[in-house]
Amino acid sequence: MKPTRKLAETLTPDGARLALYEHDGSYCIRLGQEELMHSSLSASELLLGELATERLASHAHPTVLIGGLGLGYTLRSVLKTLGPNATVQVAELMPEVVDWNREFLSGCNGTLLNDPRVEVTVADVWEVITRAGPSRYDSIMIDLDNGPNGMVQKQNDRLYQQDGLRRLASAIKPGGCAAIWSAWLDKRFAERLTEAGFTVQVVPAKRHARAKRFACTIFVADK
Repeated sequence: MKPTRKLAETLTPDGARLALYEHDGSYCIRLGQEELMHSSLSASELLLGELATERLASHAHPTVLIGGLGLGYTLRSVLKTLGPNATVQVAELMPEVVDWNREFLSGCNGTLLNDPRVEVTVADVWEVITRAGPSRYDSIMIDLDNGPNGMVQKQNDRLYQQDGLRRLASAIKPGGCAAIWSAWLDKRFAERLTEAGFTVQVVPAKRHARAKRFACTIFVADK
């Protein structure tokens, strides 16, 4: 049996251990003992990108924001959908995660960071959205935690509350959308999105394309 190798490790702003592991050609990122993402269970991350950009394929110059780089599967999906004149901004809190993609994950999605459409911003997505001003993005994707509460850092809580959702709505162009990944169905979060002015669709998602059951939820919030 091939061993699981820890390739790299860092600390989050809250002091938790974030680590990249490899096993038999597959990769995962863990926060402490909690698995955040796995390269062999990426169907829901791909779907997140599809749902957020499916109406933008014919746009001449779409501008989108991905909150959280992870293993790059949402970025892969977005680049596959959008044309050559798109601008895809990726906001990643942890500079080490960007480095891991470039150093260890070139066989996964790391080389996508070299796509001329991609702009990588090492920053809290909260700050990126706050600085964006009104109607900056055609679509915003959020995949920071395992659901709509702060996990990677406690400060992420603010993004999922009313003030954060109103800022999110302000940064999106009329007719655009936000798509938020979650490991569970949070009905109260869907209600908060509605209260922030979005029209909400709750989409069940599979972790693996051939999985028999839906294990995740994507909230698609249209402005």
